[in-house]
Amino acid sequence: MSQLAWNAKEATVGELAERSGVSTSALRFYEREGLITSRRTSGNQRRYSRDTLRRVAFIRTSQRLGIPLSSIREVLALLPDDRTPTREDWARISECWRADLDERISTLQRLRDHLTDCIGCGCLSIDGCLLSNPHDVLAQEGPGARRLAPAAGASAQATA
Repeated sequence: MSQLAWNAKEATVGELAERSGVSTSALRFYEREGLITSRRTSGNQRRYSRDTLRRVAFIRTSQRLGIPLSSIREVLALLPDDRTPTREDWARISECWRADLDERISTLQRLRDHLTDCIGCGCLSIDGCLLSNPHDVLAQEGPGARRLAPAAGASAQATA
């Protein structure tokens, strides 16, 4: 096993995979999706700059939070291309999702707090469902299942 030297300016795909804990196929996928970049050697081998390791960590953490790759790509595009991103650069782009993450946390807390009230049948049209059908608004659409996840704005209604 090779180790990425702390003073190395570039890493092979195998070194980056070993250091990041991400498979080489995932790294190649991230590159195809425009999330990371590499340069090619004269032998057509990928070489990644050291700051790619931080980008991969950011991608993986973002994915664990449920953020789609398209959104991750948009935010990574805000990083500078002409230099290694600084701590301030990373803090700035991390703020892009704060409101969304706060809303997700709030939704999960409401789910946890009201889960014992849920009958678990999936209809989500009962009048007591404070999470997905506050004030039984879905009853106006008729009987049966209406949706499986809260619609946009449902969380605001649930807290009102």
